[in-house]
Amino acid sequence: MAGTEEGTPDPGAWPEDGPAAPLGPRARLFPALGAVYRAQLSRARVARIPLLFVATFQSVGIMILMRGVVDGGDEARAVVSGASVLVVAFVALNLLAQYFGQLRAGGGLDHYATLPVPPAAVVLGAAGAYASFTVPGTVVTAVTGCLLFQLPMANLWILAAVIPLAGAALAGLGAALGLLAPRPELATLCGQLGMSAALLLGVLPAGRLPAPIGYARDLLPSTYGVEALGRSFDARPDWWAIGADLGVCAAVGVLSLAVAAWAYRRAAVR
Repeated sequence: MAGTEEGTPDPGAWPEDGPAAPLGPRARLFPALGAVYRAQLSRARVARIPLLFVATFQSVGIMILMRGVVDGGDEARAVVSGASVLVVAFVALNLLAQYFGQLRAGGGLDHYATLPVPPAAVVLGAAGAYASFTVPGTVVTAVTGCLLFQLPMANLWILAAVIPLAGAALAGLGAALGLLAPRPELATLCGQLGMSAALLLGVLPAGRLPAPIGYARDLLPSTYGVEALGRSFDARPDWWAIGADLGVCAAVGVLSLAVAAWAYRRAAVR
């Protein structure tokens, strides 16, 4: 080839630079959410049995201890409903805060940041997978509590609404704590403190709490799931009040998950 060394291609033979190839379309929210949910569910499947055992054993043990102090009435309803929702708090708040704290510290967010998935799909998928583990433990705890305190079980179907709504509120809070904490140790500490607050403010009867602590109880998202489940044990449940409590859970869930998605975007770009 004239003007060039042997084996060296002629520069004029290179194709001219053209426009960059367009990137593929960004994944839509719901398909991406399903993919993240399945991946997280498969990842945590190995730890499912120990996780369920610890969360359920803890809540059942608390009810057995409280059985020697509480005989029945409103206090028994508070203990059973609080212990049942505590299973959700243990997983959705405590463990999810630890998971996102470790994910951020270990660089795992970089992997998700390279995927064409919306931030909300990552947060919702992980939150939904962790919250799914709470269903068997919550049901077992509620049934065991009803047997211990002789409470009616006719309206336990309300758990089908309490678990996802309270789980969404607590999971969003746990994810936000894990993503905003500067170190994974602080994320673990925040998750433990949040679960302890759900324990003390949810299981203890509200009438026995001092007024300032009662105000703190009103700020805890799980309180409204506890109230909704507790009202369902009445002979004639006030379904309007139950619906209002569940509505608060839903509103807090949307807000907390939005904050968690914002915290994910903030952590992923650093």
